[in-house]
Amino acid sequence: MQQIINFLIRNKTFLLFLLLFSISLLLTFQSHSYHKSKFINSANFLTGGIYKSVNNIGRYFNLKKENDILLEENNRLKSIFFNTKTNLLKQDNNDSVFSAKYKFKPALVYKNSYSATNNYLTINKGERDSIKQDFGVITSKGIIGIIDNTSKKYARVMSILNTNSRINSQLKKSNHFGTLTWNAESPLLVQLIDIPKLAPVAVGDTIITGGRSTIFPKGIPIGKVVSFKLDETENYYNINVKLFNDMTSVGHVYIIENLDAEEISNLNNPNE
Repeated sequence: MQQIINFLIRNKTFLLFLLLFSISLLLTFQSHSYHKSKFINSANFLTGGIYKSVNNIGRYFNLKKENDILLEENNRLKSIFFNTKTNLLKQDNNDSVFSAKYKFKPALVYKNSYSATNNYLTINKGERDSIKQDFGVITSKGIIGIIDNTSKKYARVMSILNTNSRINSQLKKSNHFGTLTWNAESPLLVQLIDIPKLAPVAVGDTIITGGRSTIFPKGIPIGKVVSFKLDETENYYNINVKLFNDMTSVGHVYIIENLDAEEISNLNNPNE
């Protein structure tokens, strides 16, 4: 306490000056609207900058939470979109095989290979999340692959960049369908085979999933036609398709569960 008193006594002249100067500024701002507005604007600029910085820091640390919210929202929208398309199919087609319902779950890719002959991804959802073999995996841009093995907390996905991969696909504009494969030459290109030569194929055409399996709904984008030629029999096209997905950089994915898959499988294979 004595040190505070000594400090005040030593600096009484300077402190008195500060007091009088503050009072004069206050009177000036109160009596002159121009000075008052300038002061308020300066104060708002300073506090606004501080609030902006604090908010940016807060948003940075909340990125994971915000990403999770966005994933859940995308998940909900995808479910609405594909199930709406399925309901429209059901109204136009009495075959129950085409009236499947789909459920989507977000996941993260922990490991991804794309330079081998048979490539796989590892995702952070497994049996405890009700993930099973033959569930499809996609991103917001297109297909990734099919789950072929699961553990308690993880699942392995057979990438479309796998020479054993076979996915039903079609031309978007004409509904001519074939099989999507990979020749192990480029991670940017896959091949669509068994498209009949009567199909109106052109460079730039969009390729989508055909929906003729219990794994993927119809209409999920795959890529664009970059070249095509007839096979050795000259009855079918071999088509090179540039993927919409960059398979060398995959982070967030969605797992697709067909809720009617078991019923459809039992219907098509009654003796198994």
